[in-house]
This record gives sequence, structure tokens and C-alpha cells, in this order.
Amino acid sequence: MIQITIRNLKLFFRDKTAVFFSLLGVIIIIGLYALFLGDIVTSGMNDLPDVRFLMDSWIMSGVLAVTSITTTMGAFGIMIEDRYNKLIKDFTSSPVSRASLAGGYILSAYVIGVILSIITLVLFQIYIGRFLSLAVLIKVLGLILLSVLASSSMVFFLTCFIKSQNAFGTASTILGTLIGFMTGIYIPIGQLPEAVQTVIRFFPVSHAAVLFRKIILEEPIYNSFKNAPVEYKNNFIDIMGINFKYGDYSFPAVGSIIVLAATAILFYTLSIWILSRKSKR
Repeated sequence: MIQITIRNLKLFFRDKTAVFFSLLGVIIIIGLYALFLGDIVTSGMNDLPDVRFLMDSWIMSGVLAVTSITTTMGAFGIMIEDRYNKLIKDFTSSPVSRASLAGGYILSAYVIGVILSIITLVLFQIYIGRFLSLAVLIKVLGLILLSVLASSSMVFFLTCFIKSQNAFGTASTILGTLIGFMTGIYIPIGQLPEAVQTVIRFFPVSHAAVLFRKIILEEPIYNSFKNAPVEYKNNFIDIMGINFKYGDYSFPAVGSIIVLAATAILFYTLSIWILSRKSKR
């Protein structure tokens, strides 16, 4: 399994195009934010102190959630390519077991997702010009490990049904387009219709975005709203998707952590079950 993992990591990072397209969704979001989304979102909030730091931190939180799924999608492209080129049949006819082979693809996708998420975090902090405290950084790194685990499980489940590179490319494009909306980056969740908000709240990656925002935005929110009415701050938190509410009930952070952990368990279990059924045919 380790040899397959190393082989996949070398193939992925050697292919600069694959790395670029894995981060394309993130690059598009940052570009849109720098061009006009940042000004649109901050319009009407110019009276708040340190508003740019507040909104830069908000967009960084969403981008980290998006990175966890777009990078693992790109990483699993190696498995699709091997399947298309019949290399998987060569592997399975060798002494490598099917479990080791699948484990190699999963582990390499997970490592790639974590590495690229950390790189995104570092680059974004350089762009903002401020750095997270050690305590916040440790929490963010722990959340990266969990969010990449949940995202990779969903992508692995999806790839169980994809056989061609064209289909994989189409799925990647659709996912990359929708992910910005499903995490409330293009339009803040509180500004969407209630029905759409309900759908987003059931999307696991949106819970990763909420958790990143809770952790990273704690200091910026304090700086910007320390002299503002509490109602003003709470309204901002609800609209910007820093807190999920079901009616009057605020979904706790531990609930979002459980959602991500349960997502990983569910989709990896389903994927292994599907692959085991295919291997018996």
C-alpha cells in the first residue's frame, strides 16, 4: 500500500497540470473575490473597523473547505487514469492485493489533500498579511485533517461509478462550479432562499466551512464588533454562515464535527462494499 501511495504522490506532483487544475476552483474563487466579490460583500460594512481583515479571513475559511474536495478530486484522477489505461488489471494480477491497491489510492489522495490545503492556508495568510496564533493554527490543522478525510470519502465514492476520463473531467467541472455555492462563498448563505439554505446545511463540506469560520473568524469578529450592538454581530454571524440555524436551534460545532466524521465512515464503507461486489463478478 505504501509503495502504491508513493507512486501516486510522485505521479501527481510531477504533473504540474494536475496540480494546477486541482487548485483551479480555489484560484477562481480568490480571483473573483479580489476582482469584485470582496467589494460586493463588504459594501454596507465600511463603518466596521478592520473590515478587510474580517472578510479576508471569511473567504480564507471557505476556500480551505473547498480545497479539501477539489484537491482530492484531482488526486483520484490517477485512479481513473489507471483504470482507463487498464493498469489496475496489471496491478491486481501482481502480488499486490486489492485492499492494498485501494488503500494506496485513498492514502495518496488524503496526503495530497492535506498538503495542498496547508499550502493554501500558508499562501492565504501571506496574502492577508496576518498570521494565525499557535492555538488557532493547531485547531485549523486538526480541522484540515478531518475535512480532507470527509471530502476524500465522498470523492472516492463518486469515482466508484466513473470509468472514463471524459466522465471524470465532467464531474470535476460540475463539482468545481457548484462547490463555491454549496459552501456559501459566492453568495453568503443567509442571503439565499430558505429552501436552498436547507439543502446546503445537509451538504457535509458546508459543515467544514462553518467550522473553519468559527475558528478563524473569532479574532476578526471581536475586533470588528467589539463596539457594535450584539444583535448586529449575531445577524452578521447568521448571514455569513458562521453559525447554522435550524429554526431557532443553533447547530453546535461538535455536531458539525460528528457530521464530518460520520460522512467519512459512511462513504468509505459504501465505497468498500461497492468495490468488493465488483471484485466478485
